[in-house]
Amino acid sequence: MKKNKMNLTQDPVTGLIIKMTFPMIFGMLGIVAFNMVDTYYVSKLGLIPMAAMTLTFPVVMVIGALAQGIGIGAAALISKAVGEQQHTKIIRYTTDSLTLGLILVFVFVIAGLLTIRPLFTLLGADLETMPYVVDYMTIWYGGVMFLIIPMIGNSAIRALGDTKTPALIMTVAALVNMLFDPIFIFGYGPIPALGIKGAAIATVISRAITLIVSLYVLIYRQKIVSFQKALFSDIVKSFKDLIYIGIPNALTRIITPLAIGVITGLVTTFGKEATAGFGIATRIEMFAMLIINALASIFVPLLGQNIGAKKDLRVMEVIKKSELFSILYGLFVMLILILFGRPLAQIFTDNSAVIETVRMYLLIIPIGYGLQGLFLIHTSILNVINKPLHSAMISLIRMFLLYVPLAIVLSGLMGLNGIWIALNASFVISVLISKYMVGKLMLAHQNH
Repeated sequence: MKKNKMNLTQDPVTGLIIKMTFPMIFGMLGIVAFNMVDTYYVSKLGLIPMAAMTLTFPVVMVIGALAQGIGIGAAALISKAVGEQQHTKIIRYTTDSLTLGLILVFVFVIAGLLTIRPLFTLLGADLETMPYVVDYMTIWYGGVMFLIIPMIGNSAIRALGDTKTPALIMTVAALVNMLFDPIFIFGYGPIPALGIKGAAIATVISRAITLIVSLYVLIYRQKIVSFQKALFSDIVKSFKDLIYIGIPNALTRIITPLAIGVITGLVTTFGKEATAGFGIATRIEMFAMLIINALASIFVPLLGQNIGAKKDLRVMEVIKKSELFSILYGLFVMLILILFGRPLAQIFTDNSAVIETVRMYLLIIPIGYGLQGLFLIHTSILNVINKPLHSAMISLIRMFLLYVPLAIVLSGLMGLNGIWIALNASFVISVLISKYMVGKLMLAHQNH
């Protein structure tokens, strides 16, 4: 394995947090840009293709969630093995996480292609949208390997302490997609206009590049993928370890959008202006939360390597400084959005009711941004110390036992703003729960 320039178990923690988080911001911007570009160009084809593409989001989300879950499992296990300096374990977990990804690819391609029509009929596709759904998903399923394997591979690379390479891979994918989308959708030179098929082809090509680069890094640069025959019992154990962390995390990522779907339905009862304002505000929030989400993505390797190296004092330093970083950034963004909420809303609309919805959202919700960061840190800690079920449980509690019920009650008492207050209240309570749980389980883990 090639030695990393940053030593996660020895270099100053504050510097590591900044150096590792910064590249991931650009990588995540790449992901946001990827999705926005697809949506923008397909919307130019008309309402029906756009509706068809929207119908594909739940399936794409579920498959992506499973890949992310396996990736989180891989990152947690590999990072600890790096800290333990167990090179054999690093190779085993990296190789087997990719193999597990290939098994998922096989299952999704076969099952997906055989169930396009019945599945999307259940999801609401009608006679008008179904041909577009079939065109898009037939190509998308064919390239599902290019989605799953790089997601797992990039998690493995991050586990080594390298956040620059995954960020670069994601940024390049976004740029390639940005270039190829209009060419394949609308046609250019000898390439005919392919419509929604073109969007799927552009996605597959850009994802294929991420596959090639991530595998090159893992196989040739880091040399942590083995093609030698392994004991079946070792592979089974490795699969169990990966699935044990991966599946609860995948389910958490599926549960969250379901809860958001309930909240969106609640918002729509306040009218079209409220719905539009909610949509604009959440897109602004997507950018505001980039740094918090980037911190969460680098936290697992940083913590995992130090836990693996049994540096208990440094582990506590990583946690405390990450929490401080999250709180300070949350306060900074809160101030910016409180001051500039209205001008930001006016970029997207001139409707006064919509602007007011956005303004109130950006006045109330950012108060809890720092807490959102703490919650992400706490759930990441639970994954690294091999307590993924606890992580999934508190995520479930936050969404369905706190946020959704509170939103229903407070919206009845306080109107639309009650929904925003409910989100912050859910984070206050869930962070108190997660902090207590992490403290107790970390102590048990260190004494183990």
